[in-house]
Amino acid sequence: MYSLTTCVSGNRPSPGSAPHRSVSISFSQSSILGENLTIFACLNHGVPLLLGDNVSVNCLTESLAGFSMSVNGTDPVSRLRIPYPQTGTWYLSLRSLCGSDHWWRPCSNVSAELNLRTYLSPCINECGTYGQCKLLRTNNFLYAACECRAGWSGWGCTDNTQAFTYGFQLLSTLLLCLSNLMFLPPVLIALRSHYLLEASVYIFTMFFSTFYHACDQPGIVVFCIMEYDVLQFCDFLGSLMSVWVTVISMARLQPIIKQILYLLGAMLLSMALQLDRHGLWNLLGPSLFAVGIMAIAWTFRTIRRRHCYPPTWKRWLFYLCPGLLIASSAVALYAFVETEENYFYIHSIWHMLIAGSVGFLLPPRAKPDGRVAPLSRRKGCGYHLCVNEQEELGLVDPGSVSINSICTS
Repeated sequence: MYSLTTCVSGNRPSPGSAPHRSVSISFSQSSILGENLTIFACLNHGVPLLLGDNVSVNCLTESLAGFSMSVNGTDPVSRLRIPYPQTGTWYLSLRSLCGSDHWWRPCSNVSAELNLRTYLSPCINECGTYGQCKLLRTNNFLYAACECRAGWSGWGCTDNTQAFTYGFQLLSTLLLCLSNLMFLPPVLIALRSHYLLEASVYIFTMFFSTFYHACDQPGIVVFCIMEYDVLQFCDFLGSLMSVWVTVISMARLQPIIKQILYLLGAMLLSMALQLDRHGLWNLLGPSLFAVGIMAIAWTFRTIRRRHCYPPTWKRWLFYLCPGLLIASSAVALYAFVETEENYFYIHSIWHMLIAGSVGFLLPPRAKPDGRVAPLSRRKGCGYHLCVNEQEELGLVDPGSVSINSICTS
């Protein structure tokens, strides 16, 4: 019996330390021929394994059970991985036995060469194809673990008992990407109503949401046109800006005020997304603030006109009420129903509901102000003064030129 000791130093993992210990032994060669030689190994923590004269090998000690390995001529390599090993002294005990699987006897005049390799690693095999190795910090302790995707599980994301099939991965990717096409009707409605800035925001959202979800898939059906972090930021910013510009446009504010709110909203939303991209209040906060601005503007118009605004019941019945109902359903699904298990279809429904609500809530084209003089005047008697063309172009000093032109109509 041979034993050797390895130590794991330190009481707390430091940044970059590895929580997985890997031990491998390989059977190199033996001096005995015609014998079925098997070498058993036991790895125990804290207490060495005391092997007696019996030929049975188990890795049990008085306090706890150890880890067992074995190698022979037909199976010359044995590997052992211990996740999150305890600090302290580890003992490796070796014993050589000859015989078969049913009975064993001590070997005599046997020499065997073994190669031992032990090392620490953050994650097992870098978590494979369906996982990602991540570092987690809790109470000054740094841990590493595999985050498995597409239904894979296990320490190294190698358990495929509940893995998603290729067909399911393709279907979920297409569902999340193609559901963004529901933004096409709002884009057309915005262009028809001359809301060019709003239409550009909807196009931005549709583009980056499509390619973000194509890059965000957990399996092998992945397509990225740029870095994942950039796609995620643009998708979240576009979604929040779509809600922001829609509600602000419903308030019917003066153009200069609306432009200031659009620019201010873009800057504040960018800051909020840098702080926490997955916070629920990143969506509800700007939405409620924009709704507050809209409510103040509508209340002011209602008081000034002494009539409910918007004034027509058809606008409330066929547009505002359905739009508010659809938007409320989308927020409820996003906040209370969406989970990792149902993410594929619930989030696709979220895309369609949000885009559909924009089509209902976007206000119609603003009518021209009656105080603005029309381009064409009715024919009739009278005359009006015309501004001197040179003065209008700023070619002469208005104080030195008298207007003496009379245009008859």
